[in-house]
Amino acid sequence: MKKRMHQILELLTNEHKIEVSALSEKLGVSQVTIRKDLDELEEKGIIIREHGSAILRSSDDINGRIAYHYEAKRNIAVKAASLISNGDTIMIESGSCCALLAEVLTTSKKDLTIITNSGFIADYIRGKSSFQIILLGGIYQQDAQVMVGPMIRQCAENFCVDLFFIGTDGYSLRTGFTNRDQMRAQAVRDMAPQAEQVVILTESEKFSKHGIVPLNLKNQKKTVITDKQLPKQTAEELDAQNIEVITV
Repeated sequence: MKKRMHQILELLTNEHKIEVSALSEKLGVSQVTIRKDLDELEEKGIIIREHGSAILRSSDDINGRIAYHYEAKRNIAVKAASLISNGDTIMIESGSCCALLAEVLTTSKKDLTIITNSGFIADYIRGKSSFQIILLGGIYQQDAQVMVGPMIRQCAENFCVDLFFIGTDGYSLRTGFTNRDQMRAQAVRDMAPQAEQVVILTESEKFSKHGIVPLNLKNQKKTVITDKQLPKQTAEELDAQNIEVITV
């Protein structure tokens, strides 16, 4: 996806709806060029065109979420990939940083097995590698393209891995890491016991937000990989909980 499209999606993520004329002015290109970009994004199903403006189709659409803070997320994904060796079996949960991790792995690792509940990730790296992809069964959430529900636990219990990579919608000292969706939060809880370590991939701004559903990962060994804008106080809070923090 072109850099300008990432910029358009970042603006839409922040403002939800924006006019073509405003996009043209902010990005320094003609309205004709912006309309062509919007046409392509609409064909991909990421945005909806509406009377001279554009809006994101869904806040759960991972294509749109990947574009938000793309560079920071990709740097996080590259660092996360360094924890993985050729031939490993890993679990990856649905999420934009997690999808970018899967993509990075296709060019940097060999002979991996990826266990995931994300239909998006399975499709995102399809044809890019010879990895074995194991897609956990469940109820399919169409916007997020992720499997949820009680079948996730039944499927996950058949595996035991060293690393489980997840995203988060927020964090607070009282509740820990959180998700805004109850079903996706439960899927993380059901997958986490099958891993020796949970690795949370998230940009630092998530530490100023919190979702409504705690992930309840209190007894899991945890590592956070985030960007260097993480507040010092938050880093100290995580360290006090024996959570390793890696910044990039």
